[in-house]
Amino acid sequence: MTDLTGKKIAFAVAKEGIEQIELTSPWEAVQDAGGQPVLISLERGEVQAFHHLDKADTFDVDDTFADADPDAYDGLVLPGGVANPDALRTDEDAVAFVKAFFDADKPVAAICHAPWSLVEADVVKGRTLTSWPSLQTDLRNAGADWRDEEVVVDGNLVTSRKPDDLPAFNEAAVAAFAR
Repeated sequence: MTDLTGKKIAFAVAKEGIEQIELTSPWEAVQDAGGQPVLISLERGEVQAFHHLDKADTFDVDDTFADADPDAYDGLVLPGGVANPDALRTDEDAVAFVKAFFDADKPVAAICHAPWSLVEADVVKGRTLTSWPSLQTDLRNAGADWRDEEVVVDGNLVTSRKPDDLPAFNEAAVAAFAR
C-alpha cells in the first residue's frame, strides 16, 4: 500500500455543486494511505455536495483560498460536479491556488468537470488529459490533448472522466501524491 504519512492534500471546492462521491472517495483514499486531506473553499462554513442534481451532505471547510498557502500542501484534488469547477474558475484566489501547484510542479488530480478550473489557470496547453466528455472541446481549444480513457497520467497531473473511474483515479492520485 502507498504511504502518504505526513502529507497534506488540499481538496479544492466551491460553496456548492460538488459531486459528493468525487470528494469523499478520493478523501478516503488519501486518509487510508495515511495522508491528511484538507478542505479548501471560497469561504468558511460548510459546502453543499450533491448526488448529481440532488442535494447530499454538507462538509466543513478547513480553510479558504484567500488564506491557504499552497506551499503547505503536497498535492491537490479537484472534485467535479458541473457547478463546482464553474464557480471555482470565476474566483481569482481559487484560480491562483490551483495554478500555484503547477508552478511548484506538485501533483494535481482532477476528475469529471474539474479540468475547467485547469483551463482557467492556463495549465493544460501541451498536456494529455481526460474529463467528462462535454469538456473535450474546451480542453482542446486550451491546447490539451484530450483522451477518452479511465485515467490519464501526464507527469504530475492525474485526470479521470466520471465517478465510475474513481478506483483507477484514486490509485493514480495517491501514487502521484506519494512520489
